[in-house]
Amino acid sequence: MKIVAITSCPTGIAHSQMAAENLRTTAEELGHDVSVEVQGAMGTQDELTAEAIEAADAVIIAADTSVNRDRFEDKPVVNGTVKDGVNDAEGLIGQAVELAESGSTAAVEAETDVSDEEDTAAGTGGDQQPADEQLGGDPSKGLFARLKRFLG
Repeated sequence: MKIVAITSCPTGIAHSQMAAENLRTTAEELGHDVSVEVQGAMGTQDELTAEAIEAADAVIIAADTSVNRDRFEDKPVVNGTVKDGVNDAEGLIGQAVELAESGSTAAVEAETDVSDEEDTAAGTGGDQQPADEQLGGDPSKGLFARLKRFLG
């Protein structure tokens, strides 16, 4: 099966690169062909071509930032975090294969238990905020916004 993926981390490229490498290695082990675009502070690496996207059976987006999904119309899309790409690439790929085989063109959130296990182990009791709140919050309260107001 042909899969295209995007990994994107807001703070740099290390985690994006780790997720990309894990997706590549795992897909190869499972007998799938994958192309991975890495987006990070240094820009975009290995940008997906229109031909690769057209040929793909499914799309995986493992990102902690906003990713333009317009390129993936009429493709099944699995949305996850970079953490999912690093810790559960097999789960992301499995979901992508399942979606593609079902003929669905929907976008779904990744179903991984990695964060639940780690949160419980860390003593947070598994009380999780919705994904929207975890992936950012109010930009006006961020460090850069506060520095801009302070220095402006």
